[in-house]
Amino acid sequence: ISSLNTEYPVLTLYLLTRGYFLEHNEAKFTERREKVYTCMRIPKELEKLMIFGFFLCMDAFLYVFTLLPLRVLLAVLRLLTLPCCGFRGTRLLQPAHVCDILKASILVLSFSMTHYLDYSMMYHLIRGQSIIKLYIIYNMLEVADRLFSSFGQDILDALYWTATEPKNRKRDSIGVIPHFIMAVFYVFFHTILIMIQASTLNVAFNSHNKSLLTIMMSSNFVEIKGSVFKKFGKNNLFQMSNSDIKERFTNHVLLLIVCLRNMEQFSWKPDYMWGLVPDVIMVIISEVAVDVVKHAFITKFNDISADVYSEYRASLAFDLVSSRQKNACTDYSDSVARRMGFIPLPVAVLLIRVLMNSVKVQGALSYTCVLLFYLGLVTLKLLNSIVLLGKSCVYVKRAKMEDKLFERHIAANPGHPPPSSSSVTSQPTPRTDLFPTPTTDYSCSSPSDSPSASPPETEEPRPPPAEDEEETQGPSQPKHRTLLDIDRFTLCGNRID
Repeated sequence: ISSLNTEYPVLTLYLLTRGYFLEHNEAKFTERREKVYTCMRIPKELEKLMIFGFFLCMDAFLYVFTLLPLRVLLAVLRLLTLPCCGFRGTRLLQPAHVCDILKASILVLSFSMTHYLDYSMMYHLIRGQSIIKLYIIYNMLEVADRLFSSFGQDILDALYWTATEPKNRKRDSIGVIPHFIMAVFYVFFHTILIMIQASTLNVAFNSHNKSLLTIMMSSNFVEIKGSVFKKFGKNNLFQMSNSDIKERFTNHVLLLIVCLRNMEQFSWKPDYMWGLVPDVIMVIISEVAVDVVKHAFITKFNDISADVYSEYRASLAFDLVSSRQKNACTDYSDSVARRMGFIPLPVAVLLIRVLMNSVKVQGALSYTCVLLFYLGLVTLKLLNSIVLLGKSCVYVKRAKMEDKLFERHIAANPGHPPPSSSSVTSQPTPRTDLFPTPTTDYSCSSPSDSPSASPPETEEPRPPPAEDEEETQGPSQPKHRTLLDIDRFTLCGNRID
């Protein structure tokens, strides 16, 4: 006891005056500080990607209303003037013209089928349900929308390829007409699905105590629980980012439809419009907050840098630039649908239906206003396309992906000879750490030819796969995918690349 009495003041003095040095574990604390800085950078980098992707979706959406009718008109004029000019070539119409005519036909037929749907009856039918039932229905509709988008783009792609497939090869399809009927019914049923979503959101806006709107907004926060505590790689995060972009743009269109329907019911009174603005802002802010929190913690738990969103933006920009080339393999609106899962045809059908019911066009002055509105949409589409193309070129050059455009050109035109070696070597070297160079050899000669032939590319060594990956993956499945190979519905593993 006497020894404890003498050591107690010494121990107390040591605890009060002892020190420690954080530099002894410098790497650990530096990593923690970088994680904090990454979380602080996420809102800015994420919103840059979201804004760029939002305008990409808007560009594909405006294409349906502006340039698609003009392209169909040019295709029809080509058919009408073909007997006068003489038939030259193997095709009556180019594949792009055939796809445009098919899109316009699907749009017109689906719109005519929606006349048998009563929007008001659907609204009152949904309004009579309980709050919990509506909450469950709304979540089920979100899942069904993703499934429809995945299968629907396959249906449309199958139709376009069946209609434009070369005639000199053996066909193994069921024909253009069955594919066309499937596409029309797909767009019609997807339009009904989006109409139910818009009606449910309209009921939430018009509820007396806004309880349903609050519950529907809380479903966004439930999404954080289902996403944050899972293992994510760069490819998985890219898919989630594309899904969030598509969801944000679709929600803006749904909010526009809700505002149009409510303004029609109140005879377009401006006072009621100002009453809707707070609810619209609340929905948008909650969606942005959920996306920021979700991506911030996903990057934190999976040790992903905030610079990855610049790579995602460059990948989306690469799609835009490659689709603007002379010998592009696909239309840009279709590439957006494959990459983000956003198919503009069903949303366009619903918006046209709502506009036709909400806005009455009577008299010469009304038709003049419609014409001016259409010219304004065309101007907006052209300006948006010009700005997006300029920004995309900047992002592609910043990521040093110009040579990948050259590789796609060779892959799309194998008959054309490649340029000289001097022109190839003068191009900047790509960043292999961001976008690995594919190992496909585009030369026509074999490796055993003369010494002047281009040598085959050697495959870079890869780490051996895990045992569970060897069991689940076949020998013919590629072991690694770049961001350019990932679309919205590609199944990716949980391995962090």
